[in-house]
Amino acid sequence: MTQVSGAACLVTGAASGIGKALARELVAGGCDVAIADRDGAGLKALAGELTGLTGRKVSVHGVDVADRGQMEALAKEVVSTHPALNILINNAGVALFGQFHEIALADMEWLININFWGVVHGTRFLLPHLVRQREAHIVNLSSIFGIIAPPGQTAYSAAKFAVRGFSEALRHELDMLRSPVRLSVVHPGGVATSIARSSRVGALVRDNRKQVEMIEGFERLVEVTPQAAARRIITGIEHNEPRILIGADARRADLVQRLLPAAYWKVIARSLDKALRRNRPDGA
Repeated sequence: MTQVSGAACLVTGAASGIGKALARELVAGGCDVAIADRDGAGLKALAGELTGLTGRKVSVHGVDVADRGQMEALAKEVVSTHPALNILINNAGVALFGQFHEIALADMEWLININFWGVVHGTRFLLPHLVRQREAHIVNLSSIFGIIAPPGQTAYSAAKFAVRGFSEALRHELDMLRSPVRLSVVHPGGVATSIARSSRVGALVRDNRKQVEMIEGFERLVEVTPQAAARRIITGIEHNEPRILIGADARRADLVQRLLPAAYWKVIARSLDKALRRNRPDGA
């Protein structure tokens, strides 16, 4: 068991979505929190909310997780502010719309630099501090698209599969070294955040009507709130769960992939099509 209450935590991508919900839940549960994001205004608003509700220490850190130098400086700054830091949550992430032939290599590099290298940077620069704690925990956000790989998600799935592989290999290394650091990799299914609506459109996309249809379909089906996702992650930390699946859709997709590793998408696509038809607004 990892004791979360009373811990000191760093959450990247904390200005919105799951990261914001995590910061709220952690502070409410008795944690000191360092919140980091590129969105300075969002961080400032969240910090005002959190410090107004509790007496816990909340520090604000503007950072681009894709920038190695910024992340190295962030680690030093956070450890200086929170010497007892023992939970790292690498949550920051972005999305990209377009099939492989519709996205530029620059689009793909942008996403992978944030979604994968952001996780590596956070882990690299905080791990030397975490291994000196009596107990510590790293949480890396992958996705259900780090277990299944739908069409239209070549860049996103590449990054999230990479997060999964990196995290699993590192967890095995930490276990071999008998490290006090535990590691969980998180695979959310659909969560009601703004990531889909704020996704970048591939440079070679000529018609974004499919993006609008995809977003509207996603929003009709999604059932998990950021708050519920945050609470599930915290429970996973407390129980040292190596893999944290969030949502019934993620659990179903994981099961289908295990049963049909080479043919899962045919089954999942049919299921999604039926669900979208059932949830289509009247007259649509």
